[in-house]
Amino acid sequence: MKREKFLNPLLWIGFLYFFSGLPFGFFYTFLPVYLRIEGVDLVKIGLISSAGIFWSLKPLWAPLTDRYGYKSLWIGFSLFGITFTLLFLAFLSPESQIFFLILFALTFFSALLDTALDGFIIEYIPQNLLGKANGVRLSTYRIALIFSGGILVALAEYLQFKTLFVFLAVLCALGGTIILGHQGLKIKVKRKSNFSFLEQYLYPIKDLFQRKRVILLLFFIATYKIGDALLGGMIYPFWVDSGFSKLEIGFISGTLGSLFTILGSLLGGYLAEKWGIKKALFRLGMLQALSNLGYTLVAYPGIYKKLIYGASIIESFTGGLGTAAFLTFLTGICKKEVSASQYALFSTLFSLTLVISRSVSGYGAKTLGYFYFFGLTFFIALLPLLLLFFIFERKD
Repeated sequence: MKREKFLNPLLWIGFLYFFSGLPFGFFYTFLPVYLRIEGVDLVKIGLISSAGIFWSLKPLWAPLTDRYGYKSLWIGFSLFGITFTLLFLAFLSPESQIFFLILFALTFFSALLDTALDGFIIEYIPQNLLGKANGVRLSTYRIALIFSGGILVALAEYLQFKTLFVFLAVLCALGGTIILGHQGLKIKVKRKSNFSFLEQYLYPIKDLFQRKRVILLLFFIATYKIGDALLGGMIYPFWVDSGFSKLEIGFISGTLGSLFTILGSLLGGYLAEKWGIKKALFRLGMLQALSNLGYTLVAYPGIYKKLIYGASIIESFTGGLGTAAFLTFLTGICKKEVSASQYALFSTLFSLTLVISRSVSGYGAKTLGYFYFFGLTFFIALLPLLLLFFIFERKD
């Protein structure tokens, strides 16, 4: 693949995924604060979350990003879509029906951006750099969440909300302009020219089911992060029930935890490249599972409660390690000519599993208690690691 020489590809991946994270942090952190301060009813704030459905519907338009144009064009187009929706939102009443509808447009353009970008990284980054690229990807995405969520909320103490909406819109417009204007981001990939429109949707699935041990592969994708998800669903309630203040929860588990997740992501991407993906998935997955025992320990009655600080930092760090290895695995098994389509299928599969896991975590914690529930998540986290010995060839 011929490519114009320019900045380190990893820097571009960081740049692009920063813009990918901005709408998500805005929607789930900044927006609820804004709406509540503006006096919007709690029920309506909850219903607004339904606009996030587009983040789960990526397979519907992923084949279109594979079939038509360059991924960079889809990314730039999406950023300008986000720009215009933010500008509309800035000048609309949050109580109005049109405000609610514009939010659906915002999340659609964000989901479209994510879809094209996930395909872009597979086309753009050489196989031997995927580990590092995924570490950078996770780190800058997390930084964007902190920026468009926590930092913008803090700035709202000094600036009007309308000003912050416009600022974020201008930032997205600047990113879109840079992306559309850079010819080096237009990656040419040999595609199946004889695909009909329907085949464009069916081929990624057909190719997937022609692979060896595909059922085990899909089950592994669905469950690799399940132990992490089960634990994660009850971490914040556990902090609250343990008597920690909002400041402690926000600083230790939120801000400091995010920083250690970023460090884990960068190291995990490096180790995935150094060790090879099979060893990285197993070793980092094992560390990810072991961190659940840290929360199990601090949930034992009578244990010094400040030990939860260490459990939180370890869990955040190892979560970053495991996620970096996992995303490197997913990007590595997607075919470049249908990169967005296959990655969308994989990401939808494991994201649905995460949602289900978090949904049932409360039942498990209430029935078993935190100590036994957290211990159970450790053993559940070990199960998908056993599949590695079956989905990889011996030579791998």
